Amino acid sequence: MELSRRDFLKLSGVTFGGVLLSSLSAGPAFAQGGPFKLHKPVGETPTICCFCAVGCGAIVAAQDGKVRNIEGDPDHPVNRGSLCSKGMALAQINTVNGEINRHRLQKVRYRAPGSSVWEEKSWDWALEEIAKRVKATRDRYFIARDSEGRTVNRLEAIASLGGAALDNEECSLISKAMRALGLVYIEHQARI
Repeated sequence: MELSRRDFLKLSGVTFGGVLLSSLSAGPAFAQGGPFKLHKPVGETPTICCFCAVGCGAIVAAQDGKVRNIEGDPDHPVNRGSLCSKGMALAQINTVNGEINRHRLQKVRYRAPGSSVWEEKSWDWALEEIAKRVKATRDRYFIARDSEGRTVNRLEAIASLGGAALDNEECSLISKAMRALGLVYIEHQARI
């Protein structure tokens, strides 16, 4: 028997259709399958990813007070179950494999210029020191007028880089504060 290409395709289609129909009529063998659960049986909490301010939904699975798994929320309208690499690493913010992340700094550490050792400092000391240094730098390098006498009110000696863990509202406040200081170089990690 000699088959043309067209006859082969027709025969293949009919055979596939027959196999498909016979499998659907198999009845009890296929009736045992129940609904497919997307969520794990441990305690799950829907949340929003805190990284780039897109607002992707995530499901955090916790057991015994420890994060065990993070996955994208398939019911969330923004990401529909997918997460980027930063979102998948959410568990590492505070924990690694359910244990407190020992690599995450919990206290302020300061190394003085020329020193080879790190010192622990208080948050009050650190915030006050940052404010002093920003003020001193602004006072020293602030440009009120350019070379042609035009008012510019800018500061080119400090730059601002927003972090990926900031939401839109925090970014807006930081941007306003930096512009109030006169900063020109303002950027955000999500754009880099």
